[in-house]
Amino acid sequence: FATHYHELICLEESYSKLKNYTVAVKEKGKDVAFLRRIIRGGADRSYGIHVARLAGLPNSVLKRAEVILESLEDQSHDASDLNNRVMGAQLNNVVKPVTKQVSDSSLGNLFTHSVVDSLLEVDVMSMTPIEALNKLYELQEEARKGGGK
Repeated sequence: FATHYHELICLEESYSKLKNYTVAVKEKGKDVAFLRRIIRGGADRSYGIHVARLAGLPNSVLKRAEVILESLEDQSHDASDLNNRVMGAQLNNVVKPVTKQVSDSSLGNLFTHSVVDSLLEVDVMSMTPIEALNKLYELQEEARKGGGK
């Protein structure tokens, strides 16, 4: 169970194919319930301590984490917003070259290839292991023919 990467949320503004999703949460006082429903957007706060509680971490660890979190939240929100913008800009500098490398390579063509369409149509959960292995072999052969290998 991943918690969050707030710095990545701003990347959605720069990349049209990037979309943020989060788990819907219901809060009542200090109680948090994860609703098992995925919704569009990023989380507006961190739920790491709540997840740690669900995972069964000792109360002493949770209490210390709460003290640290409270201290961090007391710091200026302006500094946090600035940090997120700086981090987003730094991530853009990393993501753009990688995106260009993928689109410039032969891998970029793979995404439009019929192998991907075939793979998406496969109902893996209803297959036996041998059926899945055979389908994988079939798709691999199709990819090799299409890729000239």
